[in-house]
Amino acid sequence: MARIAVGTFQHETNTFAPTKADRAAFVNGGGWPSMIRGDAIPPAFAGMNVPIAGFIKAASARGHKLVPLICANATPSAHVTDEIFESVVKTLCEDLAKALPVDAVYLDLHGAMVTESLEDGEGEILARVRAVVGPRIPVVASLDLHANVTQRMVDQADGMVAYRTYPHIDMADTGERACDLLEGMLKAGSPPAKFFRQLPFMIPITAQCTFIEPGAAIYKRLAEIEATSGTMLSYCSGFPAADIRDCAPSVFGFGADARKAKDATDALFNVVADAERDYVAEIYSPEDAIARAVARGGRNGKPVVLADTQDNPGAGGNGDTTGLLAAMLRLKPKDAVLGMLIDPASAKRAVEVGAGNTAPFKLGAISGWPGVSPIERPFKVERVGTGEFLCTGPFYGGTRMKLGPMALLEAEGVRVVLASHKVQTADQEMFRHLGIEPIKQKIVAVKSSVHFRADFQPIAEEVLVVASPGPNPADPADLVWKRLRPGLRLKPHGPVFQGRA
Repeated sequence: MARIAVGTFQHETNTFAPTKADRAAFVNGGGWPSMIRGDAIPPAFAGMNVPIAGFIKAASARGHKLVPLICANATPSAHVTDEIFESVVKTLCEDLAKALPVDAVYLDLHGAMVTESLEDGEGEILARVRAVVGPRIPVVASLDLHANVTQRMVDQADGMVAYRTYPHIDMADTGERACDLLEGMLKAGSPPAKFFRQLPFMIPITAQCTFIEPGAAIYKRLAEIEATSGTMLSYCSGFPAADIRDCAPSVFGFGADARKAKDATDALFNVVADAERDYVAEIYSPEDAIARAVARGGRNGKPVVLADTQDNPGAGGNGDTTGLLAAMLRLKPKDAVLGMLIDPASAKRAVEVGAGNTAPFKLGAISGWPGVSPIERPFKVERVGTGEFLCTGPFYGGTRMKLGPMALLEAEGVRVVLASHKVQTADQEMFRHLGIEPIKQKIVAVKSSVHFRADFQPIAEEVLVVASPGPNPADPADLVWKRLRPGLRLKPHGPVFQGRA
């Protein structure tokens, strides 16, 4: 039996987004449990599809003694403030020092955290943890599929394991695989050989979905190479909205046989490199998407699902832009609903107005994103809700949402779901909480890029990716980059970043 310290500190940073992740963002949790410490951690995450839950379950089943430290998670946004970063890492390291001696450390990290002062948040976290436990105690981390992995992260960790699905339906499974990797180290008494390579091109986030090609084929091949080499392999397709030097897809491998681990990592690198030409994503304007959805929605009793990708709260948006909703109100499609628009003031007003009543509202455009204006007009309040419900879909399943006051508004036959706390629309219960059954609609618009597919694609006649104004780029080449490494292609076979002018 080993004594293993565990903790999590997760944030996906969009350096182009309008709002930073401060203490309040981590206390709120953004759909995950609030910031907690110690023995409160295991029950808070029990049954959830998150890595630390999977690790705790697997390690406990093997008889290991767990020492929970701190857990802090926030919805993706702009930079993590220095104040909350230093506070969480200080607590993590102090609690770890008090827990010594330990046999190992497991950290549930993201891999794309950028702070006000640091480009590589996870590299710094791992380095400080390493300084506490020394060079011989195994340190293992799980990472998001969108991690922008750095050499420093690889150097400071003895093992890392990334998700293999997007939508991330294997987060708990990844925690279990991290436990497998750590178990091997404890039995061997030494760390595995490790290898790491970065790809020379960025990938639009909507093209990274593993339900479609080339992602599905790449991860199938990853599993085949892993099985024949005895190497724990990972492929991170990167988070293409972080203006840092190491913003890029990457592959890495950990194995007992150094030669096999290197060959396996190189083989996976070549698989991804060869798929560059296949990473394409069809993007629609709001008007074109609505027109296509009107023509196809309701076929076979299924809706067309529109992904408002550039305002995805799961990638740094605030969920408050109005471009797609404005187009829906202009074109007046029947049986159409958009969710969720994050507007706490309007949700509160809707509760005050009351269900069944009509009143003027000023919806959205809170964060002041260029080219976005509030929608000012009368809406009927159809229903209101507490925002507290249990998610049931593959991505958020088991999560107890606390989204604050919610409301369903209607105008011109178009409905909009309002919520008070930011989280991406990736579970049908976000509509059902207000009496909307998604499969009975002809058009369902969601503030999400890909995670929604886990719960919505099975009921969809078709999924269309829509580009209306927002901070999460459908095409990374559209952004003004300053800090990338020179020579990186801004999208598959796209323009090359030459360096700062």
